[in-house]
Amino acid sequence: MKIVKASDLTYDYVRHDEEGNEAGSIRAVDGVSLEVEQGEFIAVLGHNGSGKSTLAKHINALLCPTSGTIWVDGMDTKEEEHVWDIRQSAGMVFQNPDNQIIGQVVEEDVGFGPENMGVPTKEIWERVEESLKAVGMYEYRKFSPNKLSGGQKQRVSIAGVLAMHPKCIVLDEPTAMLDPSGRREVIRAAMALNQVENVTVILITHYMEEVIHADRIFVMDEGRVVLSGTPQEVFSQVERLKELRLDVPQVTLLAWELKQKGFPLPDGILTAQDLKEELLRLKKAGWRLDRKDGAEWRSDWNM
Repeated sequence: MKIVKASDLTYDYVRHDEEGNEAGSIRAVDGVSLEVEQGEFIAVLGHNGSGKSTLAKHINALLCPTSGTIWVDGMDTKEEEHVWDIRQSAGMVFQNPDNQIIGQVVEEDVGFGPENMGVPTKEIWERVEESLKAVGMYEYRKFSPNKLSGGQKQRVSIAGVLAMHPKCIVLDEPTAMLDPSGRREVIRAAMALNQVENVTVILITHYMEEVIHADRIFVMDEGRVVLSGTPQEVFSQVERLKELRLDVPQVTLLAWELKQKGFPLPDGILTAQDLKEELLRLKKAGWRLDRKDGAEWRSDWNM
């Protein structure tokens, strides 16, 4: 089942002069077509200004297409009568958790969304408990959000969305303001929701290491999807990603550079464990690595 489907989606930001008159427009999303299946973990990559966050806001019906169509859980986002239902189906988590947390106590904040939906009180507390447990924050339920770290706050934000029982969660650069430890916390929580709760996750990010376990990746540039595929397929195209001003995971880059030196490594190595296994395979096959002049590598088959 398609939880999200976009067909020739286009969006223009209208510019205004100092007097409020229209002074042209800027195309942020340009003819994007894509499909996301229920239960997938999808990553959308792109440098600043590539259109990825604008695309994300369409999935939650925060923006309405200039042209084209996007359906969420079968509902056209242009139809106003569906907006509320769309926002229950596709929850949104933004960069700054402080902009989403409004409660004085963690459990009250998580229960805010279900309360607005008219969920019975008993069920609200059941949802709060299950959502906080899902993101590993149940022991902090009585804490003030002000006492939490950035990663913990972002997990509370995710729990607040999860408590509304969405089919899909859109994470719009949720780790951009966090340190490495906080980023790991949030990504682990998102992966758990996807794998255990079968929630569709759409992750907008520019941190390459966050997406190596995604089912599929879409890479955007100048409002268009210019690359798509599995992480292995996308990250195999190191030179193309560099042209798009994007990094690749450090392990992938190391493997690619070794391959340029002549090592017969496969494309799309994503983890240190994968690289270790490939190097051990070469060693068993008689591949010998020697230093030369302190910098260059020489490699020989010793069969």
